[in-house]
Formats: sequence, C-alpha cells, structure tokens
Amino acid sequence: MRLLHTMLRVGHLQRSIDFYTTVLGMTLLRQKEYPKGRFTLAFLGYGDEKENTAIELTHNWDTESYEVGTGFGHLAIEVDDVYLATEKIREQGGEIIRDAGPMNAGTTIIAFVKDPDGYEIELIGVKD
Repeated sequence: MRLLHTMLRVGHLQRSIDFYTTVLGMTLLRQKEYPKGRFTLAFLGYGDEKENTAIELTHNWDTESYEVGTGFGHLAIEVDDVYLATEKIREQGGEIIRDAGPMNAGTTIIAFVKDPDGYEIELIGVKD
C-alpha cells in the first residue's frame, strides 16, 4: 500500500494551479473536466504518480470558495533550505504565515505558507 494523493477543493482552479506550479515548483501531472458532474480535477506533484504522492485539486464549477475547517491541519513539503524557500515564495507573492526558524519544541527548521484558498503548507528542512 502507499498514499496516492491528498484532495483539496479550490475555488479558482487556474489560480491554484499557478500557485502550486510557479510558487511551489510542482508539475501539473494531469487534468480532466467532468461536464456531467460540473467539476474539474487537476493532479500536481514533484514526480510521476507511479512513484510519488500527488495533490488533487478539485474545482466544483458552481462553488467559488470553501471554508478550510477545523479538522484540516496542513500539507508538508521537504525543502533543502527553508530560509531560501520562504524568500523565493515571498518574492513570487506567496503568503508566509510563519517565517523560517526552529520549531518551538525542537531544532528542525520549518516555515508555513498559505495557498490561495487558505490551506496551510509546512516547509520542513532536510534532515542531515
């Protein structure tokens, strides 16, 4: 068994695709419209889905926004240098909600950013 993907509902599909590809460096792996169901699915990730977990963005055509909810925590992405990653994200207009630095109960370097729909993404430094 393996984890295939995490699904997020988004209000504006292209805006979200732009964020995940341009700001976070993912690749749009595949996208398909379902006219009878009035929704589009877009799968993004850092490599082929046969070997890597993806993010599924679901855009329901008749819904412009969602509440993130209190049960959802965050997505986590490993990066080589959290400080450099946050600066690049900031330069591209991404919203940093916690600057890079050690976590409050340890030494791991982390940061948090928010995607256009309000989902939080934790950046975690590569462990030596």
